[in-house]
Amino acid sequence: MMASKEVEGVNTNGPNWLELPRDVTTNILLRLGVVEIVMSASQVCSLWWNICKDPLMWHIIDMTNLLPLTAGRRTSPFDMTHHPDYSTYKLEKICRWAIKRSGGHLEDIGIESYVATDNLLKDIVSSTSHLRRLRLSYCWSISEKALIEVVKRLPLLEELDISFTIQPKYFLEAIGRCCPLLKSLKMNTSLVVIPRYVHVNCSDDKAFVIAETMPELRHLQIMGNSLSNDGLLAILDGCPLLEYLDLRGCPFVDLSGSLEKRCHEQIKYLRLPTDIEDTISDDYPLTDTRSSLVTLF
Repeated sequence: MMASKEVEGVNTNGPNWLELPRDVTTNILLRLGVVEIVMSASQVCSLWWNICKDPLMWHIIDMTNLLPLTAGRRTSPFDMTHHPDYSTYKLEKICRWAIKRSGGHLEDIGIESYVATDNLLKDIVSSTSHLRRLRLSYCWSISEKALIEVVKRLPLLEELDISFTIQPKYFLEAIGRCCPLLKSLKMNTSLVVIPRYVHVNCSDDKAFVIAETMPELRHLQIMGNSLSNDGLLAILDGCPLLEYLDLRGCPFVDLSGSLEKRCHEQIKYLRLPTDIEDTISDDYPLTDTRSSLVTLF
């Protein structure tokens, strides 16, 4: 009986979340992830349900970093379909719900792994005309045709991440033609430095496309790219506003002599081909090559 009274006392004296001002409640809910909002918070009460239906709640949709942690690290994105709490079908359904609720206010969306499909991409571009940031990581199940059709309808796009996703040359050409405001491009293909003895064909095709069609770039991350010094020089010439460049794992780039000097003079934040990290994070600050005496080797 006493225990019952104590419990009742706690419930009575505790905060009443329903009495919080609507803007405070909205701020709290925005700190949750998409999955938590759709599967849990929106079902708590009618007030929270109405807040969660507000299109302004969905101007940013982040469906990345949903994988479970193993020994402090996320498992491979390709393991997602084997995790009962994060099935492909459930995540795609949640994403579609969020896109529908955005009501044309969607500006930023990130999707990972097999959650991304051609039909889902169509839903994205059909829901908004002013998407500014698109992140498609490890999305091997989407077609090249769908990617090209998507960028054709995103003239205001400023940031694009297609890391570990198909990256055909003609897709990059479409980006250059259709997204004139693009300032940030991430198209990583490897997380590690590729040993010299591993056979990889050198190719500057994609580097030349970037140099010729993306003059507004400020941020470029191309880990594991097979460009050579010629491709790097073309990017430096064609992207005069570039201040961040990530070349980790690029086996055919030899930063020495005049090229080293050029990079120091033009690039403010530089990741070197020989840098080794197990993350693709690029948070500032990084090595400022224009004010540091740190060598490239």
